[in-house]
Amino acid sequence: MMTAPSQGKQKRSAFLLFLFSFLLLIAGIISSLKWGQAAISWRTLYEAVTYQGNDKAHLYIQTLRLPRAIMAFVVGVHLALAGLLTQLITRNPLASPHIFGINAGASFAVVIGLVAIDGLSLFGSIAFAFVGAALGALLVWSLAGSRQQHVRLALAGIAVHFLLSSLTEGMIILNQHSTDSILFWLVGSLSSVVWGDVHSILPFTVISLVVLIPMIPSFRLLLMDDAVATGLGQRIAVVRAVGGLLVIALAGSAVALCGPIGFLCLIVPHIARYLVGGRLAVLVPLTGLLGGCMLVYADWISKFIAFPYESPVGIVTAVIGGPFFIYLARRSKSRGMAE
Repeated sequence: MMTAPSQGKQKRSAFLLFLFSFLLLIAGIISSLKWGQAAISWRTLYEAVTYQGNDKAHLYIQTLRLPRAIMAFVVGVHLALAGLLTQLITRNPLASPHIFGINAGASFAVVIGLVAIDGLSLFGSIAFAFVGAALGALLVWSLAGSRQQHVRLALAGIAVHFLLSSLTEGMIILNQHSTDSILFWLVGSLSSVVWGDVHSILPFTVISLVVLIPMIPSFRLLLMDDAVATGLGQRIAVVRAVGGLLVIALAGSAVALCGPIGFLCLIVPHIARYLVGGRLAVLVPLTGLLGGCMLVYADWISKFIAFPYESPVGIVTAVIGGPFFIYLARRSKSRGMAE
């Protein structure tokens, strides 16, 4: 049993960790607003964010850089929480919306909508993304079989991911009239974000958090064996279904607006779990905060990869996430052999 001094120490450590992460986020947003293709002075930046000026430089920050930074944070929160929930639902450290076929399914469905419907609306893209995300997840789940071992589930997800990605690329080749914009979107990009996109994703953020936060005690059941949880009188299938719907809502809306930004949903939950352990009451908010923070910095770095031209943020997350996934897969395989 944990003593009062150790509990107080844990609370202070968690508070300092959240404070540091928040300050890191603020520094990332300020960096994203100040440095980029155009040089901005500190005075101009202050006047722009406080809406005390309306010349060209102020409007550039207010209408381009500011919504982009906010969208990077919100999408980072979506993807990180979707990754954490996917790992909880499957009890699989290798699971994520990207590897689980959700992102690829959403991307495939959105491209179908863009090709089939001329002038597809933003909410139409989101609707297609939700359907594609659900179908992608069901396909992976069915291929993995009833005994969904960690590596087997990951391999099924990778197979479905490459299948849907190939079909998506084939559709783009056959419909080259919109190839340039779709290809940039497919890698994951925040470069074309405007305030309308921010306003479109925020309702999904609010609704998902309103459902997720009260469900945190129930999600602890997913850490137990299904037989034990059922024996305690808990409806584990309902909890898992709600978690799946949250994953689709969070990942689907993010993909519809910014493309399939890979690996962030896999990396961040592991970093947060390493910092605070498995306490979901602390793990869930820290995962969201770190996810938003990481994507803000990744988007800022993407501005300088091919400076002065823009690069998709998905390049940065893939460079970080690829080796990290290989490390997790090797560690999971070693543990499986040891057991």
